[in-house]
Amino acid sequence: MDTQNLETALKNASGLIDQKLGEVLVVPDAPEGRVIEAMKYTLMGGGKRLRAFLCIQTAKLFNVEETHYARVAAAIECAHSYSLVHDDLPAMDDDDLRRGMPTCHIAFDEATAILAGDALQALAFTVLADAPLSTYAEAKRPQLLSVLAKSAGYVGMCGGQAIDLASTGESISLDELKRLHKLKTGALLRACVEMVAIVSEDLLPEAKVDLMAYAADIGLAFQVQDDILDVVGSSEKLGKPAGSDEALGKNTFPAKLGMEGAKRELEMLHDNALQALARLPYNTDSLIA
Repeated sequence: MDTQNLETALKNASGLIDQKLGEVLVVPDAPEGRVIEAMKYTLMGGGKRLRAFLCIQTAKLFNVEETHYARVAAAIECAHSYSLVHDDLPAMDDDDLRRGMPTCHIAFDEATAILAGDALQALAFTVLADAPLSTYAEAKRPQLLSVLAKSAGYVGMCGGQAIDLASTGESISLDELKRLHKLKTGALLRACVEMVAIVSEDLLPEAKVDLMAYAADIGLAFQVQDDILDVVGSSEKLGKPAGSDEALGKNTFPAKLGMEGAKRELEMLHDNALQALARLPYNTDSLIA
């Protein structure tokens, strides 16, 4: 997929998921409206919708109908947004800027941000529990809920964030760094692929190993790329202060491997992902980027 087509696909994914999220997040004229405003502020705050995009492209691989994957993608975006709200809090990464806008606790207040994050996580499961599914996929709903719960919990994002906080300012090995990000960043990206595959009637059991190998490599590659951009990108383009990872004493791939080493790691992960796709008995063009 060339750059222009990729940008178009990302824009289309964003439009579709924004529509679905707008359907489930209505701000009432009530005392709890401030929390919902804070949820909406983060959820509709201009993210790339990369996770939704990955869901959509996986759905194309298996010919899953939009009706049966759109709410799955929306649920994952809710879970991702909750993690951003909590990661930005003073007790965590203490960030003031996200996507070029004040973070949730700055735009509102810390207590409201905590509640908004909690409610976004709950909304993720509400959306998934109520999502329309095919007759085949309906029996798989508990499995979908389990995958999302694990990817967001201590064997996923929360576990990765705990390692990140504990290791800030400390030196960790490359294997430990990879494990950190396989949990913190990679778990939810893997869930995008796995959850759509679960609702597909076309997934061959023997293909799942290579599909998930692809998802694991892409998830880690995304973090390596993010680490590189934190060093070479501008604050305006990043939507947050450039160099913030180094300033906070975070463990990153450029810090561990050097910039050239990080670029080689990124290239290796990309190549491994393509090799995993090549082993699949499907037309995988939708997942090649």
